[in-house]
Amino acid sequence: MKLLLNIVDVNDKIIGEKTREEIHKHGLLHREVHVYFITPNYELIVQHRAKDKDTYPDLLDATVGGHVEIGDSYEETALKETEEETGIKIKANDLIFVDKTRVRSEDVITKTINNSFRVSYLYIYRGNIKDLKIELGKSQGFGIWSLDKLSNLSAADKVKFIPYILETAVTQLVATLNNIKL
Repeated sequence: MKLLLNIVDVNDKIIGEKTREEIHKHGLLHREVHVYFITPNYELIVQHRAKDKDTYPDLLDATVGGHVEIGDSYEETALKETEEETGIKIKANDLIFVDKTRVRSEDVITKTINNSFRVSYLYIYRGNIKDLKIELGKSQGFGIWSLDKLSNLSAADKVKFIPYILETAVTQLVATLNNIKL
């Protein structure tokens, strides 16, 4: 049985359900979350997506990302996906809200369209990157990049990332970090 997800309108109100595959094939508007792990040294931990993912295979992405399943909130999804994708169990008050944005991108490799409302959170990770558990079949592991370096990457390094991470997420994360104390 294929996983059904909510389709939403431009006001983020639920208007129907379709499979994940249909949503990405037709670019239907849906909900998703990202959780970015930041170390106290202002480093971003990124997830290296599996080579056979149906969207953005073999690229560096948010530490945690996932679709909001039917009946779940953005926050519930962030907590559940964090545990599934890293093995780290966190509480709602560990999450720092970053932004809710409307994102539309086309994966030129898989020809899929991601059209979503994405809520992004920050989590201050004080552990060792080696303690993060890789979700088998979905990830190749984790890497760590300083936020300063991410703002000034070479062309060769830029192509390693999902475009959204460098185009929008890093700027949002830096702005959020400027308003909190680590």
